[in-house]
Amino acid sequence: MAFFLRPKSPSPTKRKDIPKDMWIKCPISGEMIYSKELVNNWMVAPKSNYHFPLSAKERIRLLADPASFSEFDSNLTSTPFLAFNEPVSYPNKLLNSKHRSGLNDAIISGTIAMHGIKTAIGVMDFSFMGGSMGSVVGEKITRLIEYAIRKKLPVVIISTSGGARMFEGIVSLMQMAKTSIALAKLSEAHLPFISVLTNPTTGGVMASFASLGDIIVAEPGALIGFAGPRVIEETTRQKLPKDFQTSEFLLKHGLIDQIVSRCAMKDRIAFFLKTLMPSEHKS
Repeated sequence: MAFFLRPKSPSPTKRKDIPKDMWIKCPISGEMIYSKELVNNWMVAPKSNYHFPLSAKERIRLLADPASFSEFDSNLTSTPFLAFNEPVSYPNKLLNSKHRSGLNDAIISGTIAMHGIKTAIGVMDFSFMGGSMGSVVGEKITRLIEYAIRKKLPVVIISTSGGARMFEGIVSLMQMAKTSIALAKLSEAHLPFISVLTNPTTGGVMASFASLGDIIVAEPGALIGFAGPRVIEETTRQKLPKDFQTSEFLLKHGLIDQIVSRCAMKDRIAFFLKTLMPSEHKS
């Protein structure tokens, strides 16, 4: 009967005036963080100190003195010289990564000033094919180091990577030796190299230049290692510690020198550079 029918409640409508990404949930504490507050804090959660991903361009803004960045080799791009039979071809993957990241490859290189100290810097970006190291990444790092030797500059490289780029086969693995040899020449010139490890730094990048710093620092909670924990457990047949391959675990076991929060990174690196630079090379 009609008097038993309840009137239908209006369906709730979404607030169109609230932007989709206004609030971001911290994966550690579960707190909801106002996105502008997070951006103003360089993507570091204020309560848990969780470090969200940061692009290469944002990291350069974090570290560089105003208007001091000069980019090198921005036009270098990878060539698809191997024909892999994949659902999505390597050229298409490169195009998609360029469109998504606004970069030509997984690293930006150039010079900056940090508290007035001119420095050769390379900053990797995970948004470009997982920060994988191919021929362009290896070439840009090598050119950067060679420039630093000629100009008597220190080198800082901020790493984030899933490892070598499989689409370039053995050529990507050759970049491990190429960058390591360049750093040996930097050491012979008595110029410092500071390696900064961020989440994640793994595979061939960690097995080469990222682990060769005169000082190695890492952001809190970063995943750092060569092979994944599952592969290591299957190989060694041992249960790994819960915090295995984190910045904190590696600091405890002497594989890195310091853990430095992102917001303090510029001051700390500048301190190291002032300490390590030979007096005849200081401006």
